[in-house]
Amino acid sequence: MTDLPRLNKHLYETELLRLQNELVKLQEWVRLEGIRLVVVFEGRDAAGKGGAIKRVTEFLNPRIARIAALPAPTERQRGQWYFQRYVEQLPAAGEIVLFDRSWYNRAGVEKVMGFCTDEEYWQFLHQCPTFERMLIEAGIVLRKYWFSVSDTEQERRFRARLKDPMRRWKLSPMDTESISRWEDYSRAKDEMFVYTDIPEAPWNVVESDDKRRARINMIAHLLSTIPYQDVTKPPVALPPRPAPKGYQRPPRDLQKYVPDYAHELERGKKRK
Repeated sequence: MTDLPRLNKHLYETELLRLQNELVKLQEWVRLEGIRLVVVFEGRDAAGKGGAIKRVTEFLNPRIARIAALPAPTERQRGQWYFQRYVEQLPAAGEIVLFDRSWYNRAGVEKVMGFCTDEEYWQFLHQCPTFERMLIEAGIVLRKYWFSVSDTEQERRFRARLKDPMRRWKLSPMDTESISRWEDYSRAKDEMFVYTDIPEAPWNVVESDDKRRARINMIAHLLSTIPYQDVTKPPVALPPRPAPKGYQRPPRDLQKYVPDYAHELERGKKRK
């Protein structure tokens, strides 16, 4: 892990906004050119994947850019080809899909926690490169990011979640188990890279002890690897508002309005 100090907040926010502006340009290019873009976010629990995804999608159109964060498979899905439910999430032309964890669950949590058999695990490592080459040959643009966090920083984030009622939901028994199985997850990640870090779809490692640096680095890298262009959209002009034609709004007492809670807040502030 890097020993660099935390990225300056003002510099981070300024550059993040610039990069997000470029992401909007990328989105429009994807839409108009009919590109299919898949971005895979993987890494340990509390490595910062969710925060990075949030910053990527903050100003994007959810009809074009969507997040695929699949729950545990149903009984029926367990009887399918392993990749099948992920194929259903792939983008159509002009769409972006960001996988908040992906088919790599099998090489990570399923392997370490014993949720799959050894046969299923090795079959995945054998099939995954072929599966990804098929996606690329079909014209899908695939980018894979591994968010790397140190053991001390991961534990610090877990403890912070325990104390924060707004984020405590993020901490599950699976997360706490990852502390005691740190080396098991490390071995699983190393083995996964051996088989799936292929030239056509390489892994890009994001050092994420500093979340600000991680987000900036990841977004900047993604933009640098895609030859998008700034697509000039035709200017939009607002038409003049037509002259009134006698419409009368119904009386307010005929409709149910939301109480003015904000006004009560203002009154309470003035009383103090």
